Amino acid sequence: MQAVVQKWGNSLGFRIPSLWAKDNNVKSGSKIEVIVEKGKMIILPQKKSLDDMMAMVNADNIHSEISTGHAIGNEEW
Repeated sequence: MQAVVQKWGNSLGFRIPSLWAKDNNVKSGSKIEVIVEKGKMIILPQKKSLDDMMAMVNADNIHSEISTGHAIGNEEW
């Protein structure tokens, strides 16, 4: 995969190919992690923390209890 580096203000930048963005669920405004190792730049989609995921739970997307049937054996509920 190749990209062209362009000047953006005082910085340099390149476009992230749409196929990689789609495969890694990266959209405009998404945070990414950039790691530099031995002269290479590694770009990773930033993983969401538990707090980030819990903040997305609301009354519209929370589900009710799910029944798994009656207890079998010595389980205590």
